[in-house]
Order: sequence, then C-alpha cells, then structure tokens
Amino acid sequence: MTQNNSDKLTRKINILENADRKDNFPAEDLLKLLPIKRSNNILDLGAGTGYLALPAAKQIDGIVYALDLDVDILNYLDSKAKEEKLGNIKTVEGSFDNIPLEDNTIDIALASLALHEVNPLSDTLKQINRVLIENGYLLCVEFEQKEASNSPRVHSSVMEQELLNAGFSIKEKIFPSNKVANEALYIFIAQKQG
Repeated sequence: MTQNNSDKLTRKINILENADRKDNFPAEDLLKLLPIKRSNNILDLGAGTGYLALPAAKQIDGIVYALDLDVDILNYLDSKAKEEKLGNIKTVEGSFDNIPLEDNTIDIALASLALHEVNPLSDTLKQINRVLIENGYLLCVEFEQKEASNSPRVHSSVMEQELLNAGFSIKEKIFPSNKVANEALYIFIAQKQG
C-alpha cells in the first residue's frame, strides 16, 4: 500500500471510529432493538471498521458477513476480529446492489449510515430482501435529510416507502433526540414479508 493510500485509510478509519457515533449510539444499544438469537446469521452492509459487526459477532454463534467495497477497510476489520478472537466474522468484498450471498440465508441485516450512499435505493433494498429469510429483519440507521444538506441523504418518509415497496413491513420507527456529527438520525426496524 502506498503512503497516499495508507493516509486515506487512516483518515477513513478515524471517521468510521468517531467517538461521537460510539458515545451517542452505542452499537450494543442498536443491536438490542432486534430479536437476535445465538444461531442467527447477520449481514452488516457497509461494515467499515466493524462498528456493528464486532459486537454482533459476540452475540451469535452464526456468521456475521461484513460487506464493504473497500478491501483495505475489510483487511483492517479482519485484523480487529483476530485481535478480539472472533472467528465468526467473514469479510465480503462487494456492492449492495449485487450482494454476493445466497437467497434466504440471512436472519438479520444491518445498515448503519450506509444506504444513503446507494442509487437507486430500490435495487439495494430488493437485494437485502432477497438474502433475508422469511420474516428476517433489517435495522436501518440513517441521517435525516434536511433541505440544506450538501451530502447524500434519504428522507425518512422516502426510506419508509422504499422499504414497503421492496417487500418489508415497518415494525418500529425511532427518531432519537441525540445526534451524530450534529445531524439528526432515524432508525427503522423492518421485517421481510413472507
């Protein structure tokens, strides 16, 4: 890896391991919103440095598939999993619009601050639906879209409609008062319909 790539990776790791995110929205608290069982297989979309993948792996005997496009960040996550002696994290290089997993193999999908990056959103949600088992769950955490936002965002009402169109029902909607990077968030728990 060149020095420039190493610097980029370091900056990305620092952003993803933001203390504000971890303090205001501990991964363990987000995971408590889901009916996780020891036997579950979990997909973490946009796994990054393992914000959700690492604590999820500690709760299950199944596999946590950590999906990301960035091979360097996946290598970093692999090393963190080894440090924590977690043998049930499988890093997967790939995109959200063509998830490289078999149909009906995932119990729970996690997407934390990742879905605003995809376009069209509908294709990704259909892929998530495809890999989830019947009645499987999706945890979606996203920044709320504001009128003056320069960054890509998906308004909660648009996300809700996209989820419904992709074959999900909305089980819970949460609009927390605390923020990340001074931005409002929303959390949806959605369930694949049979």
